[in-house]
Amino acid sequence: MDTSTFFLYLLVILVTARVCAEVAVHLGAPAVIGELTAGIVLGPSLLDIIQPGETIRFLAEIGILLLLFEVGLETDIRKLINTGRSSVLVALAGFTLPFVLGFLLAKLAFDLPTLVSLFVGGALTATSIGITMRVLIDLGQRSSREGQIVLGAAVLDDVLGVVLLALLYEFSVAGGITLGNTGKVLLFILLFFLIAPVAARLISILIRHVDTASDLPGLIPTAIVSLVLFFAWLAHAMGAPELLGGFAAGLALSRRFVLPFGIALRTPPEFFMRIEAQMRPIIQLFTPIFFVTVGLSLNLHEVDWSSAFIWAFFFLFLLVAVASKFGGALLTPEPLRQRIIIGVAMIPRGEVGLIFAELGRTSGIFDDSVYAGMIMVIAFTTLIPPFLLKTLYQDRPADSGKTGISDTKKPPSEGGFRGDDS
Repeated sequence: MDTSTFFLYLLVILVTARVCAEVAVHLGAPAVIGELTAGIVLGPSLLDIIQPGETIRFLAEIGILLLLFEVGLETDIRKLINTGRSSVLVALAGFTLPFVLGFLLAKLAFDLPTLVSLFVGGALTATSIGITMRVLIDLGQRSSREGQIVLGAAVLDDVLGVVLLALLYEFSVAGGITLGNTGKVLLFILLFFLIAPVAARLISILIRHVDTASDLPGLIPTAIVSLVLFFAWLAHAMGAPELLGGFAAGLALSRRFVLPFGIALRTPPEFFMRIEAQMRPIIQLFTPIFFVTVGLSLNLHEVDWSSAFIWAFFFLFLLVAVASKFGGALLTPEPLRQRIIIGVAMIPRGEVGLIFAELGRTSGIFDDSVYAGMIMVIAFTTLIPPFLLKTLYQDRPADSGKTGISDTKKPPSEGGFRGDDS
């Protein structure tokens, strides 16, 4: 691919992704569905006008890093503590049940290899809390009791999901599952999460002081992107996936970062708002490239749609994906309606599920049929919950309280449903 062709491809990807995202949001669906559809339209499944070359895939990798940076940035460990036992129950059951049931269904009912079954179960553990929280914000319910439980549960869900993703990544690279590999990955993840966020927090203090003294604009986005890339390299050098670097950098810069022994360090609100405001355009530029690349990588013509396997796979795993997220919600002591809302709010897989599925495809774990089935499950679980939440809240007045910086002064057209995705 020559330079001019690459520029043309990138132009088509960005414009098509934006148009499809706008259409999706207008129809009440998450923007990520539109961007995934853009990739399907441009790729071999429909028009076949763009092949994802190496350069486009590198840009998509940057999109994943920045996406997980945003996940870490929006994480507040104290949210989990404040909502207590209910959040822990929702998070642990919402992580464990999909993983175990998905693994057993893939292994026993479809006779898939162990590693493939682990990836399938792992993809089902994800929760795209950004989609849910955007709907709750639009409905004025973010500060409600169930909104706080969902937000607290998502913190633990995100951390567990990133650790599981790291383990599965190592298994895919090593070509198998061994106790030694598992112990090594867990040790490196522990060391990385102990060292990297503390180092990132110290670097952020330096960035804040230099930014105060500097007269040149653009220091914060340059420094933050450099920090994310550095920690991605550091994660790889320590034997962990690069993806952890983005998450650790975001976690260290989050509103309240907790050091060992319970020492809490707050990022000054004005500095946090500047980071969020100046990084959001960059994140919104790169992350659609990842979602479009996922669609480009999916060739629906290679899937045997007449096969009973793919339809049985889709319907059974969709059932598991929906039902398993209700497990923790039903165990909470909340009123029945709130438990239903919490269960629905935990269903969307969104971009987090797509990361699992794409890793399975690129590492050769998923074949076309399994990959297509997982994409269908992720798409349906992402598309349905926003409509269900709006229905469940239709006769309930909005709360007057607001929580979090992301609630303030963000027009709906800026980022659609994915303005706060994490």
